[in-house]
Formats: sequence, C-alpha cells, structure tokens
Amino acid sequence: MTEVSLQIDSVHNPRVTWEGCSVLLDINDGDRLVFARLSAASTLKIGDKNCSLRPLIGCPFGSLFQVESGSKGPFLTRVLATPEDNLVQEIGDCQLKDEHKDNRALVDNNTAQSLTGEDIDAMRRQGTSGGQIVEALIANSSTFGKKTLFSQEKYRLKKQKKYAPRVLLRRPFARSICEAYFKKYPARIGFLRVDTLSLLLSMANVSASSDVLVVDMVGGILTGAVAERLGGTGYVCNTHFGVTPYPIDIVRIFNFNNEVCSRIVRSPIIDLCSAQNRNPGYTWKHEDVCTLKTQSNIGEVALSSLCVSSSGPLSISEDQIVQEETFPHYSCSHSISTEEICTSSGNGMQDLVPIPMHAIGAPTVIKACKSTKHGEKASEEAVHMWKENGFSSLIIAAPELDAWSAIQELLPLLSYSAPFAIYHQFLQPLATCMHNLQIAKMAIGLQISEPWLREYQVLPSRTHPCMQMSAFGGYILSGIKICSSEAQLQTK
Repeated sequence: MTEVSLQIDSVHNPRVTWEGCSVLLDINDGDRLVFARLSAASTLKIGDKNCSLRPLIGCPFGSLFQVESGSKGPFLTRVLATPEDNLVQEIGDCQLKDEHKDNRALVDNNTAQSLTGEDIDAMRRQGTSGGQIVEALIANSSTFGKKTLFSQEKYRLKKQKKYAPRVLLRRPFARSICEAYFKKYPARIGFLRVDTLSLLLSMANVSASSDVLVVDMVGGILTGAVAERLGGTGYVCNTHFGVTPYPIDIVRIFNFNNEVCSRIVRSPIIDLCSAQNRNPGYTWKHEDVCTLKTQSNIGEVALSSLCVSSSGPLSISEDQIVQEETFPHYSCSHSISTEEICTSSGNGMQDLVPIPMHAIGAPTVIKACKSTKHGEKASEEAVHMWKENGFSSLIIAAPELDAWSAIQELLPLLSYSAPFAIYHQFLQPLATCMHNLQIAKMAIGLQISEPWLREYQVLPSRTHPCMQMSAFGGYILSGIKICSSEAQLQTK
C-alpha cells in the first residue's frame, strides 16, 4: 500500500481541500457521517455504489455533491445552487403557511405508483440522472398532488436520498468533529458535548500565547480544540501518569500545519514535577502511579473505557474487517496503529478503526495518508521554563482518573492565579474534589457547572425543540489557583 505524506504549508488555502487532507462527509443531511482522507485512489461506498473521491479534491469546504450514474459507473458531481431553487423554496414556504388540507383521504395500498422497478433499472442503464428519476416517480404517482406540501417535500426528500444521494463536504474542526463523534460514538470522547467543550476552553482562559497543561483521556478532541484556539502560539503540553501516553489520534483529523503540530508536545508528570513542590530528596515512586490507577479503577493492562493496551497490540478477528468507514476509535480487540481502514461494528453504526496492515487480506477502500507529526516529547528547555514559571492554565478530561488525586499532582505545576477546569461525566468525583480544595485552601472561585443545550427545529409552521436531544452534558469544576501557606504544607 502506497503511503502519501501530508505536508500542509502556507500555500494551501484552508478553505479549499487538497490531496491528503482530512474531510468530514455529511451524507443525506446527517443520515451518515464519514471521516475520510482525500487521495486520487480514495473511494466512498454510498448504498451499493462505490464512488471516487477525486472530484472532491480542490473544492471549497461546504460544497454539495450528488451521486450520478455514468458509462464508467457511479460518480460524484458537484451541485450548484441556483436562484430558481431559492425562489421555489420561498414560494413553498408561503403556501405552507396558508394550507389547510390534510392526508386523511389517502390510503397507502402500494398501487399509487405506476413506475415499476424494471422501469427504473432501464432508466439507470440509459444514463438517466437521479434527479430525473425522482421527477419521474413524482409524475407517475397518483396521490402526490393530493398530499399536503409538507408530505410532498417529505416524499421528494425520501426518493432523493434513495436515487440521488447527496454528500456535503464539511471542514473538520473542533465543533464539527465533536458533534460527529457525539452523535455516532459518544463514548470515544467521554460523552463530551460541543457546548461542554467550548465551556472548558473558556473557563480555562485558553487564548493566544498560552501554555496549557492538558490531561486528555477522551481521544485527543480536547488537545486538538486547545491547539486550534492557540493557532500556532504557546504550547499544548499533554501530560500523563505512568509510562504509556494516552492516545490522541483525533488530532490528526484537524489538518493542522507544521507550526501548530510543533506546539503540541507530550511530557509525563514525572518530568514536569518541580523539586520545590516536594520534600528534599523526594523521588517519584512507582507506588504513586499505582495509587492513581487504583483509585480510578485503571488496570495495568488496559483502560476500562478506552480499552487501550499498555503492554502491546491485541489481535483482531477477520469478521470485523469490512468496507465501511467513519470514526477512528479503539475497542478492546483493536490494536494501536498509524494506518486506518474501513470497518463496521455490525449494528448499523460504522467506525473507522486503526488496524495493523498485516491483518488485512483484501485491499482497503480508503488509502491512509500520514499526517504531520504531533505530540513529540517536550524539549528540556520548555520543561525547565514550565518548572520555573508554571503553566498558564490546566484542563483535565479524564473520566477514568480520580479528580482529587490528579489535581493534587497537577495544581502545583500552575502559576499563581492560573485557572483550571476539570470535566467529568458524573457529579460526585467533582464534588469531593471541590470540598478537598476548599479545605486545603488551594484555590478560590470554585464552582461546578452543568452545561445545558437545547436544539430547535426552525421551519415554517413547525418550530419546536428537537424530539431527540441530549439531556445531559456532564459537569465542569473550575477555579483559580492561589498561593497559600496551608496549601504548601499539604503538598510537602
């Protein structure tokens, strides 16, 4: 398999796709979300058709494509909005407000459509476009004209999704990536909702030229969001307890350039701990790490939620390898690798899982392209600077760690008056941590926030909250570190 290295420099326009970039493909208005890396040989399976992704290269983000049939097979063609389409939409909205008829007299007995499946297949063989097939179905329906405008639009949309599916080319950034993962695979990002993610960044005062200390056990979405907001200034230091770093593979989807990637570094907590924060002659013991793991129910072999092997790659069965693709994540039977292939979980939800290439018998559907390296080990100069000056803010998103045990080790690494924010899916660990921080007088301005978000459907004559909403967004403990003599005694 040929690998194409991804080099993003100032020549690339961030608003236009290029070969090797990551994209988020929205198929049929959110029915299916797919992360893919564009290349000349990349293909996407929509229904029972394999379409090349070559037409997407060089197109601006936000472009709309439609699947059409040609002499050489199905292909994606770009759909351009016309003023006539907007005029028809406005007229339909006005008519919908004054409409009073209903569908009570209609009987669904499968006799309203005179166009058979053989006729549709013949039209496809003749090269008829999907839009023309939809119009033919409408023209041959005896009940279409008797339906309400809302039912007519619903019927048209249903047929369009089947015979002329559309693909929206979206740019992967913090919001779109978080929304896509939360919709299809929320456990991979620790059930971190987009409003919770934005609140974390705000409460930690992440701004340009900041040095942010991050504990990211949610796949890398937090690290990528912080690096995106910094924009190539300051540093994002991803720290971890123990020897094995936490996986941050989602960062690869952000299409960061070399400058931004160089600002994303790793450093274990052992290297960051300053000498003045402990008793003279104190050395980090193996029992300290084991205590944190025991309190957070993390085993020595794998993390319970992320199921990431710390001792070596695990095996994968052959029946897990199929042709669909969407979200990169890890399961207990998947090994950690830099290549990505298309897999399906078998329950209707597809996921893009990193798998070692030697385990693949058939060629993959989408070729993997190596992205610019990120997460290199922090330099000694940077670590020394952080020991002397401290970090400007701290963000923790580690549902598997005990919040109080983690903050005891990490809070001394901050500079005085530096803000911190801790995300957890449940309230009790944060309440215990907040109580202990108050008793130890280590921070002020402590508060626990519960983000709440309601999404509305705004359409003519039918504006209401969405029927399927997320009712829970976790909790955030925020505060500001202070200089206290009692706090210094607690850390000694």
